[in-house]
Amino acid sequence: MNWSALDTGILGPALVAGLLVLMTHVALGARVLDKGIVFIDLAIAQIAGLGVIGADALGLPEGGIAVQAAAVTAALAGALLLTWTEKMWPEIQEALIGVMFVLASCAGILMLSNNPHGGEHLKDLLVGQILWVGKTQILWLALVTVVLGLAMLTGLVERLGRFGFYATFAIAVTASVQLVGVYLVFTSLIVPALATRGMTGRARFIAGYGVGAVGYALGLAVSALLDLPSGAVIVWVLAATAVVFAFAKGRFVAVAPSRAQAHG
Repeated sequence: MNWSALDTGILGPALVAGLLVLMTHVALGARVLDKGIVFIDLAIAQIAGLGVIGADALGLPEGGIAVQAAAVTAALAGALLLTWTEKMWPEIQEALIGVMFVLASCAGILMLSNNPHGGEHLKDLLVGQILWVGKTQILWLALVTVVLGLAMLTGLVERLGRFGFYATFAIAVTASVQLVGVYLVFTSLIVPALATRGMTGRARFIAGYGVGAVGYALGLAVSALLDLPSGAVIVWVLAATAVVFAFAKGRFVAVAPSRAQAHG
């Protein structure tokens, strides 16, 4: 175990990026779980990744504005398609989201089939590069987080109807998937929402954010100490944190009423 690996110069920016991702994903995750469309982030993330792969195939500078524009455009196109399919076939929306995820994944594989670095690109898309996040990327993510947060708090998202929800989701996922990868995007969205299931309002957001923050902090530390891939470790640690919280919450809810009855 290498204690010197706990370098705040590397782990600090990665943790900040994770905390920013959670700011939007915890709130959106609760809505996704309530709507029963838990795989939407995987589909949108893959579509955004498809935009990045397409931009790379055209020779655009990696990480440049053109690549980001391609990713956002692809994600918003996916949001438009999902808005239409929910209007036309709401009863099979989850199945259609799954099909969209598979199609986008296979399209990415086909586009990278002749790329000598295709395997590396796919790995980066899935597990991300959170340890190597830079200040510029954090600033952009912070800006997107603030804008989306204001849109949700002011009710703008609700006023835009179905497309408002899907567009918000598309922009949030696009901003985060290139930093933390598809797996962590999904985990950040769904796992805190599952852990806080049954809670409502601000309490649910605070609890979910706390679960996510502890998962990211401990996951980064464990991955550094054991020299293991950060994204995969954070996924496991965040899931374990959520299980512990859900168990503790269940025990508290079960014990509290019985004590109240005993005193009564």
